[in-house]
Amino acid sequence: MAHDARSAYLANTVATASPARLLVMLCDRLALDVQRAVEAQDRGDHLGARRDLLHAQDIVVELRSTLRVDAWDGAPQLAALYDWLFTNLVRANTQRDVAITRACQPIVAELADTWRQAALTTLQAS
Repeated sequence: MAHDARSAYLANTVATASPARLLVMLCDRLALDVQRAVEAQDRGDHLGARRDLLHAQDIVVELRSTLRVDAWDGAPQLAALYDWLFTNLVRANTQRDVAITRACQPIVAELADTWRQAALTTLQAS
């Protein structure tokens, strides 16, 4: 019952969130997935790390596929960053290499912080 209520709440949150809020939610989840993957890899939990890394890869694919590269000057560089992240998350997973996962952490954290600031700026401007 509690799981159903939580799922309904999350579905409603996503359905009613602004595009900026959705972007922040995705980036925050990406950071959480990468953190969890590091922790799982440190424990030797390859299945847990695989699950978290696959979810992180899915998020990066979504971010990359929804990016309009022609929308602004920095978009091609952001696309390249998403491509780099995806490639390294795949490598971290297939090679079971926590060092690669750790190398993604500061990039993901900065990405999440940047989108959070952009969403805040947009909200304050409206």
